[in-house]
Amino acid sequence: MKKQVIFSTVFPLLCILIIFLSVEAQTCSPSGKIKGKTLPPGQCNQENGSDCCKDGKWYMKYKCSPLVSSQTKATLTLNSFERDGDGGAPSECDNQYHSDDDPVVALSTGWYNNEKRCLNYINIHSNGKSVRAKVVDESPCPNNIADASKVVWKALGVPENDWGGMDIYWSDTD
Repeated sequence: MKKQVIFSTVFPLLCILIIFLSVEAQTCSPSGKIKGKTLPPGQCNQENGSDCCKDGKWYMKYKCSPLVSSQTKATLTLNSFERDGDGGAPSECDNQYHSDDDPVVALSTGWYNNEKRCLNYINIHSNGKSVRAKVVDESPCPNNIADASKVVWKALGVPENDWGGMDIYWSDTD
């Protein structure tokens, strides 16, 4: 009898949890793929380890990102927003290039939110430090990226030989 009561109580809760997790996972599924193509000579700047869209490689594309909270978990990546930097083109928010000495970021598509975060600031936290950075661009893949300039990495106290990919938390500024 005791086993039946436990089963009749736990089983429905377990089912609800499974449904919730599957719905949550579906809310941010890939929206498609982008096929890489070889860029003309001189247009692939690999200074920050960029693979510059390898010819024939398929890249997942997202229109969504994990939910934003007061401490949104993300992967910090490195990008140069300068002319001839590995970012490639002017930033989408202001059609400008930005110095590697300016604290700027590109956010994944869902967090970029159809330009709603353009030119707004976010706080990035890691290593017991934080830095305030301006959102100037979108990063379409993957869905959990804050792609930051070199000065952001410096402000977080990360040694240059460790730059490239790091777990961080970010939040909108007040």
